[in-house]
Amino acid sequence: MSAEAAGSDIAREVLTWELFGTASRDLATQIAADGYRPEIVLAIARGGLLPAGALAYALDVKNVATLNVEFYTGVDERLAVPVMLPPVPEIVDLAGARVLVVDDVADTGRTLEVVSEFCGAHVAEARTAVLYEKPQSLVKCEYVWRRTDRWINFPWSTLPPVV
Repeated sequence: MSAEAAGSDIAREVLTWELFGTASRDLATQIAADGYRPEIVLAIARGGLLPAGALAYALDVKNVATLNVEFYTGVDERLAVPVMLPPVPEIVDLAGARVLVVDDVADTGRTLEVVSEFCGAHVAEARTAVLYEKPQSLVKCEYVWRRTDRWINFPWSTLPPVV
């Protein structure tokens, strides 16, 4: 989305590619210092793909899965409820594992809530990690790089698509 589409008169957090590298490393350090050793990193697509990959490398986790959840359809436009889209990871692949669920932002928290419920009865333990958490989030993440109530410009979604 363009800066114009996000509204030019609102205060923003701006995450650059360079700052994303710092944020990812800081978040990984926070997780490691807490003693949590995930066996699987579960990326919430699309926003969580890049943070999850960076965390998986930094935490030396080779098992990475993806769960595609659609909720936002535009700038401040959402579906009534988040919807998991296929392919959905097989429960047997997650069973009994320590899972780190990763997204870019916990805004309303509803996406993380759906994913946590999906994992809940099947994994040994699931914890959440996000770059940003907003005050209104229903889910309070275990690992957060920054808390903000501002609109966030992410380097991967600020510019419009090239197609």
